[in-house]
Amino acid sequence: MAAPAPVLSNSATVSATAGLAPRYTSALSAVTTLFFLWGFITCLNDILIPYLKAIFQLSFAQANLINLCFFGAYFLMSIPAGKLVARVGYKRGMLLGFVVAAVGAFLFYPAAAQRAYGLFLGALFVLASGITLLQVAANPYVAILGPPQSASARLTLTQAFNSLGTTLAPLLGSALILSNLPKLNTAASAAAIDVRAVQLPYLVIGGALLLISLLLSRVNLPVITYAAQDNDLSNNELRGAWSHRHLALGVVGIFAYVGAEVAIGSHIVSYVALPTVMGLDPTAAGNQVAFYWGAAMIGRFAGAYLLNKFSPAKLLTINAVGAVALVLISINTTGAVAMWSLLAVGLMNSLMYPTIFTLALAGLGRQTEEGSGLLCTAIVGGALVPLLFGFIADHSSLRLALLLPIVCYVYISWYGLRGSRRVVA
Repeated sequence: MAAPAPVLSNSATVSATAGLAPRYTSALSAVTTLFFLWGFITCLNDILIPYLKAIFQLSFAQANLINLCFFGAYFLMSIPAGKLVARVGYKRGMLLGFVVAAVGAFLFYPAAAQRAYGLFLGALFVLASGITLLQVAANPYVAILGPPQSASARLTLTQAFNSLGTTLAPLLGSALILSNLPKLNTAASAAAIDVRAVQLPYLVIGGALLLISLLLSRVNLPVITYAAQDNDLSNNELRGAWSHRHLALGVVGIFAYVGAEVAIGSHIVSYVALPTVMGLDPTAAGNQVAFYWGAAMIGRFAGAYLLNKFSPAKLLTINAVGAVALVLISINTTGAVAMWSLLAVGLMNSLMYPTIFTLALAGLGRQTEEGSGLLCTAIVGGALVPLLFGFIADHSSLRLALLLPIVCYVYISWYGLRGSRRVVA
């Protein structure tokens, strides 16, 4: 049996058979603002890692506990968030996500005042729990909010504004936070570093989250339901979302993509500070992170057009192969070539998340919320892959650790080529 078709409504139910076409533009514009803010928040981790690493004299593996706590929230909270969104709806789910994320941002103030690494990690977990709820609600909402054939392009466009946030975050983070650090490759007194530099930025973030939540509460978003069909469910629907092969393989794809992207982004500052690469100071090195995420932003704006013209699965494979080539170039070169080839991986990353997400959700129907929760659970790759990356870097070098993202991109290329094909049970 075909999956039930989504039906959207505003204050009243919109009948698909009545030929009424709801206006999606205002709803899509409202949701797009969410993508910008959580991109900004997530990318600040790339600034926090070298900053807290210097303050608390951490190894690479210890510093990556930041990613473990942040992205670990996706693993623990995504499935409960999916069930919550299925119960209260997309809009209320997003509003709750904003409030929880704001609480996490405000917790940075006492964490900095106490100068306690454990409190920072706890604040990050609460912040990420709120963002997890936002992700679970907003991603499938955008995918469903319009024609299925343009779902990848639509989600890519909103992800472009996410990338705008990730591009601006390193620039502001470097100016406000990393400027307080001495040169990364020199010995420094941790006690002399002002940990309070993180308080104001996260207070502002918390206030912005609450403000946007208030504004969103006043926006009339279309309500998504599913058209009633017959009472006979397919075997896939009876067994649950996991029975969809393309979804299960897509979960692994999201794990690999987020893990590779975060592992690279979180260590760009340390990588370009290496004498064999560019030997930059913390502020200059932090500014380079903006090029990594800026490339992703450019790719996503371009991808919103390309995905309407070409097969999303084929574009995914091409981008993954390009990422493998660029990382290999960076590993085997020095100086500017090593730096720019690694930063250019951001361009290859641009289409991966929205494309994997929409390919994996295709045809799930009333199981879309459950599938979204499973996919967001896989974002835990951003916790585990960087942790393994840091372990390899501690015991060998940052260059050799870059082989780990290559493995991730090889799997993604296979998913685009074969794994994303839908198999009807």
